[in-house]
Amino acid sequence: MAPITHKNTRRGLTAAAALTIGAVALAGCSAGAGEAESGDTLKLWHYEGEDSAMAKAWNEAITIFEEETGATVEFEQKSFEQIQKTASQVLDSDAAPDLMEFNKGNATAGFLASTGLIADISDAVDEYGWDDKLAPSLQTTAKYSEDGVMGGDTWYGIPNYGEFVGVYYNEEAFAAAGLEIPTTYDEFVDVLDAFVAQGVTPLAEAGAEYPLGQLWYQLALAQADRQFVDDYQLYENPVDWQGPEFTAATETLQEYVDKGYIASDVSSVKAEDAGVSFINGTAPIFVSGSWWYGRFVEEAGFDWTLQAFPDAELSLGSSGNLWVVPENAANKELAYEFIDITMRPEIQAIIGNNGGVPVAAEPDDITDEKSAELIATFNGILDNDGLSFYPDWPAAGFYDVIVRELQGLVTGTQDAQTTNANLGAEYEEGTADFR
Repeated sequence: MAPITHKNTRRGLTAAAALTIGAVALAGCSAGAGEAESGDTLKLWHYEGEDSAMAKAWNEAITIFEEETGATVEFEQKSFEQIQKTASQVLDSDAAPDLMEFNKGNATAGFLASTGLIADISDAVDEYGWDDKLAPSLQTTAKYSEDGVMGGDTWYGIPNYGEFVGVYYNEEAFAAAGLEIPTTYDEFVDVLDAFVAQGVTPLAEAGAEYPLGQLWYQLALAQADRQFVDDYQLYENPVDWQGPEFTAATETLQEYVDKGYIASDVSSVKAEDAGVSFINGTAPIFVSGSWWYGRFVEEAGFDWTLQAFPDAELSLGSSGNLWVVPENAANKELAYEFIDITMRPEIQAIIGNNGGVPVAAEPDDITDEKSAELIATFNGILDNDGLSFYPDWPAAGFYDVIVRELQGLVTGTQDAQTTNANLGAEYEEGTADFR
């Protein structure tokens, strides 16, 4: 794709799924960064859709950057798939950009860090004070060990937005049923029972894709503490797959199907179908991510709210994708200046007022009432150090394993103990190199 400046029309795809980089033998080479000078060019790649909150914010950051530095931004719109397929090869060449958006996690940013393809930016973090703007659970996805495991001591990226999973409630459906939005887990179950008694399947769910696995992990987190998360995600200690966290999660998920909280055909339902069932009012409750927020604002014709999962101190979620600086970048100093602009309150406010979840916004700068509700919920999770990542992160290919095993559970072909045993065996095999 030919490079274009930020003033031109841009087209591309919005990324919504985690990627896995194959293990390729690489010979890392290094190019030092010179001092930023007027007339230099910053080569920038990202894959956010033109109308996304992040793209709107970053477009403004480009304008400010060019005005303040005198440098030019040479922007290339990439699709998620393009970066997935070519990152390792391109970053090991002179074609590497100076700054790019990249997916967080061990198999992605961690892999590039471990192979020397992206730069250690710890000195820039100290210089600009980015660590002071990022909560500890957000920092985890930006720092990696020499083996590429997140939560290490070295900074390899900076996120400037976040995401989390909570519970969407159709407030009008609740009012019509004579029910109130639950604030405790017992009240949540009482609401589920009440809807079933009225002939309504309350939970929009999808067993063919990620939503069911995220609900399952949230049920485990409701029984867990931070050490459980660190053991599961960061391999600090062995994980007990027949312990109280996963036992409760798997058995409860089976109960949800047996009691009619979830549709009996959930194993064949996709995420889009689950989201649409909430949008059209068929299902009054949807446990899913903040990435649906903007769409629900536009398409749901009723009052609704998003809350953290009741009585749970831990929630699925993480930073958004990372700004990373390739080791072969020609203008690293310019890259750091651009990152710093994206962390400014005025840029963070653009993310927040357009349906995104900023990580360092000033509360008074968020003027959209619905966006303020979203950000307040996210900040409440951050204040409790509650972000706990996603269930498929620990091992490459574990997403498909979770989908398959939970389908076996909800269709009745295997019980909870067998499901957890199968998940545990796959987890142990997939994480063996990290433990």
